Amino acid sequence: MSEPFNVAQLVEENARRRGDARALTEPHGAGWRHVTYRELQQRIEREHAALAHAGLRGGDKVSVFVRPSIDWVVLIYALFRLGAQPVLIDPAMGRAGVLRCVERMAPRGFVGIPLACALKLVFPAAFRSVEVSIVHGALPLGGSTLSSLRRASRAVPAPAATRADDAAAVLFTSGSTGPAKGVPYTHGMFRAQVAALQELYAMREGDVDVACFAPFALFGPALGLSTVLPEIDFSHPARAKPENVVRALREQRAVQCFGSPAIWRRVAPWARERGIVLEHLERLMIAGAPVHPPLIEDCLSILGAHGDVHTPYGATESLPVSSMNGRAVLAEHRARTESGWGNCVGRPASSIAARVIRISDEPIEEWNDSLCVQRGEPGELVVKGAQVTREYEQEPAHTAAAKIREGQAVWHRMGDIVREDDAGRLWFVGRKSHRVESASGTLYPVAIENIFNTHRSVRRSALVGIGARGSQEPVLVVELKSVAHASDTLARELLAHGHRNPATRLVTRVLFHESFPVDVRHNAKIDRPELARWAAEQPR
Repeated sequence: MSEPFNVAQLVEENARRRGDARALTEPHGAGWRHVTYRELQQRIEREHAALAHAGLRGGDKVSVFVRPSIDWVVLIYALFRLGAQPVLIDPAMGRAGVLRCVERMAPRGFVGIPLACALKLVFPAAFRSVEVSIVHGALPLGGSTLSSLRRASRAVPAPAATRADDAAAVLFTSGSTGPAKGVPYTHGMFRAQVAALQELYAMREGDVDVACFAPFALFGPALGLSTVLPEIDFSHPARAKPENVVRALREQRAVQCFGSPAIWRRVAPWARERGIVLEHLERLMIAGAPVHPPLIEDCLSILGAHGDVHTPYGATESLPVSSMNGRAVLAEHRARTESGWGNCVGRPASSIAARVIRISDEPIEEWNDSLCVQRGEPGELVVKGAQVTREYEQEPAHTAAAKIREGQAVWHRMGDIVREDDAGRLWFVGRKSHRVESASGTLYPVAIENIFNTHRSVRRSALVGIGARGSQEPVLVVELKSVAHASDTLARELLAHGHRNPATRLVTRVLFHESFPVDVRHNAKIDRPELARWAAEQPR
């Protein structure tokens, strides 16, 4: 049996130590509003009382459809304190995807804004398991409002007597590389994530963090940071207005920021054109898709001498796995990246065990050291550690495909193809499901794309396979920079450019696509399966 622990304790401990320090900040009109750690703890306790008064109890799954905000952070930690499990589903996956996920989780509780409540009324079958419905907002729409519950509740209940191995939440994957799956987290896993992040980045209590990715607004209060939620649409990061991100960074004197590559592809050029330098920003963390040297270069151009870009690597099932700093990428690894070795994502965190195993699409029941490949050989990355999840919620087939048992421990198959260099650094070359298997050999998309992306006309490229695996035709789909124009001449020039490297010799066809489809969460991962379908329809 594991030791008593509830992740909400981390906020309570920070409230005792740092009561008057700012915990959370968000836009309010033309200015900002803040809550201190003491106020945050008090609000969490009141929210716990309100949720209990509504009839929620420990062990309940609770679907949460509230926009990221101070209120949202309070609600999530109140559910932790109650011992309930918030179920977090990305609304960007669309109505049908959201409804499928809700129905599969069968939550007993529901807390949502009026728009989400309307969805619940229109599609009652997906929410038929819900017994306690709470509205976050002004309209009742068939449930109690949180504000009325706060007024009606009285005594604050004691925190739930949870243990580190008890279920804490269900977080859904984005569905960008397969069906969205529920990932169960325990209280202990959250604690391990917090500890690993603190160690990797040497975060200091009181550091100001601008969270451009909503889950990082949850980590901040546990780490003792002063967390700022900028004025952006968290469900559509590619639409972020650069001026709003820069305003948060400058006015709040941010020390660190986490966001998608889609955000920084907009912010960095905007800031550079205006001569803006973010002198206080020490750690600019970019994740959600491969981060290539040109973007690192752009971002470093708007940081001060003490700032650096960091590229955390991981997944919903295991975060963080490793991290790499941008100055080292440019100074030491760029040439290797652009010659086809992949993207360096750094050495595994000290809390993670990592191995590279033979590529296979079949389940592996039991761990065996003979699964591992030789150093330098591409293979699937598997990881084990306190922050690694053990299963998918109610998904035995997906669990069997992604987990390898080793006694009481579990290795998670990341679904990523990597190679390990002589210094123990991992190099990402592509998703396992995206590899292209032709009759003449296997190609790994990111490694090949990095070679073609060095051409002056290419904004980005995507290697896809047409046909049955084992006899696929490798096709390079190219999104051009605005100044370039698609033509047969340019296609031949791109092939000649790439073929200087023998690794690209199997690529003999180029197609041009105006704007790549991307994932719904980070708006940065290229949707290669969709591009492959499109490429198969193009005339030869």
